[in-house]
Amino acid sequence: MSPYFWIAPGGAVLALVFALVFAVRNLKCSEGTEPMKEVAKAVRVGAMAYLKQQYKGVTIFFAIVFVLLCVLAALKLQTWFVPFAFLTGGFFSGLSGYIGMSIGVRSSARTTWAAKQSLNSGLRVAFNSGMVMGLTVVGLGLIDLSIWYLILNWFYSVGPGHQVFDVALNALRDLNTAERLTSITSAMLAFGIGASSQALFARVGGGIFTKAADVGADLVGKVEAGIPEDDPRNPAVIADNVGDNVGDIAGMGADLYESYVGSMVATMALSIGAFVGSGFEVNGVLLPMVMAGFGIGAAIVGSFLVRAGERAEQGVLLAALRRGIYGATILSAVLGFVLVHWLLPQHTQVFWSILSGLLAGVLVGYFTERYTSDSYKPVQGIAAEAKTSPATVIIEGLAVGMSSTIPIVITVVVAIITSYYMAGGASNPGLGLYGIGISAVGMLSTLGITLATDAYGAVADNAGGNAEMTHQEPIVRERTDALDSLGNTTAATGKGFAIASAALTALALIAAYRGEVLHMSEKVLGHVKDMDLTLLNPRLIAGLFLGAMLPMGVSSMILRAVGRAASKIVEEVRRQFRDIPGLMEGKAKPDYAHAVAICTKAAQKEMIAPSLMAIIAPIVTGLLLGVEGVAGFLAGGLAAGFCLAIFSANSGGAWDNAKKYIERGAFGGKGSPAHKAAVVGDTVGDPLKDAAGPSLNILLKLQSMVSIVVLGLVLKVSSYLPWLR
Repeated sequence: MSPYFWIAPGGAVLALVFALVFAVRNLKCSEGTEPMKEVAKAVRVGAMAYLKQQYKGVTIFFAIVFVLLCVLAALKLQTWFVPFAFLTGGFFSGLSGYIGMSIGVRSSARTTWAAKQSLNSGLRVAFNSGMVMGLTVVGLGLIDLSIWYLILNWFYSVGPGHQVFDVALNALRDLNTAERLTSITSAMLAFGIGASSQALFARVGGGIFTKAADVGADLVGKVEAGIPEDDPRNPAVIADNVGDNVGDIAGMGADLYESYVGSMVATMALSIGAFVGSGFEVNGVLLPMVMAGFGIGAAIVGSFLVRAGERAEQGVLLAALRRGIYGATILSAVLGFVLVHWLLPQHTQVFWSILSGLLAGVLVGYFTERYTSDSYKPVQGIAAEAKTSPATVIIEGLAVGMSSTIPIVITVVVAIITSYYMAGGASNPGLGLYGIGISAVGMLSTLGITLATDAYGAVADNAGGNAEMTHQEPIVRERTDALDSLGNTTAATGKGFAIASAALTALALIAAYRGEVLHMSEKVLGHVKDMDLTLLNPRLIAGLFLGAMLPMGVSSMILRAVGRAASKIVEEVRRQFRDIPGLMEGKAKPDYAHAVAICTKAAQKEMIAPSLMAIIAPIVTGLLLGVEGVAGFLAGGLAAGFCLAIFSANSGGAWDNAKKYIERGAFGGKGSPAHKAAVVGDTVGDPLKDAAGPSLNILLKLQSMVSIVVLGLVLKVSSYLPWLR
């Protein structure tokens, strides 16, 4: 085993140790007064109850899929490692979300209390909570990959697997280095389907929950009753706060966990074709994991650069977070340069691919901020349209979301071209594809801190709600509002980062899929299958259109699910306002638990159909159109899904911050006609940015993972269908 390998598990352990340090530091802080503790407890109980219900449903799904994968393995259409890698991927993805959310729901009241002392104290508590989520995701992801690499490397080196690799052919032979690494990376590719499946359920279910509660609370509370956001009289206010945690902490954590491990395993698979015969095959496989280990150290260092003064301005707070992210990025770039020279001394140009990924991540965050922060004209323009009507708010928001795709797509395209050719793709296409994969790894290497800035937003939002519900003095609410406003922007930039990293990861997985076809066809069919990937192939064109259709279909199902669930919340809030005497006067308490129960039940029911559609579609495409149809399907889904995800996230974020801009006093402030128009725009954007849009990130990668796992079955079936021979 190469000594460089141990940097990966070492970095993973370091991440988990610092996650524990940040968690303990937060839990030692005071939770404040009894009313603050009561509000925090209600949110915590609701969030944990939701996760418990979700994990019950997901466990049934995992049990069924595990059995199906065992059947494929028994038919020699997949290795026996795949079913177990599927389970561990899903387990660690779910565990990371559970740990991150457990600390998140315990940090909101502590953030409110810390904000009474100073703005910087509130920022540190909320940000430390985000760091727990970020470091837990990268720590568990990298430790799981490291364990599987150790097991598979032993099995295909000195264990029985070094002579029984060609089980499908009943051929006993020793494995050379390339064959051994191909077997290892082929098995590890399937690891991602477990993480992808868990992420999809977490994102879809959490998104439906949080947006049903949010839309219901806003429409009845703000528009109809005219009460402030997070007013304790609103029966849906606790459900809204619960939703922030299950959607933006547990859901986002599972999403980026999937991207993190997916980018690494895809790049490891691509390294075989890039370095075969060069003597650097092993180092090429290890580079993604070792780079991730170094990135963890850079993220931890960057976290200590996050400090703010006492001016409750978004620019000041944003600068504090930028220092941490930019510091981690620069340190990762330096460490990446050293690492490439250590591991690939004859291929040092690969560093420029890593750098392109790092810079692309920063630029995507910058452009997302430009289109979603109220410090810039796009959001201010939406707010100005609120003076006219809700219709013009929606029209302007749609335009802003569409235009925001232009700079972000161009940034990712430049990163793809740069990473391909700078890695040496002109003379060695395999090396160019490896460059694209390692650029995704570079972008995600600082995930420990970039995810923290996103998870921080949910904690800050809950802290603001706690301050409102417990009637804190104006200075506390001013500080928590500043932290919440920053959270809206960082959440939007976090979503942009997640989308861009998903696109690069999905592209690397598509490239890996082609290599898997060559590898698996020899095992299943006895010969290497040629792939006709020309645009004159009708199966590829058909797959292209079907792939482009899928993001629209899944988004439609999720939006309708949010609408149905929100309608139930609207009816419940109206009922309580009508039937509970003294509620509007503040003399009686609403039934918060009933609203939480409605959201939980609706989310569990509504998440099933879109999730199954996303999983089944690539399987059916493969069985009917063969591997060429799947290749077109994956490409079409990537192009359409990437643009739709950017549009959904940024239009929703822009509508949200336009509303916040008016609430701070612009165009008449809270309660004005402009404010009511902006609330309508915000309710339209909420399910786009927090339910449909984030789910597309996972869809981009999940369809590739599913296609790789069922490839053996597709090849076997294709050999019997006359139009696919």
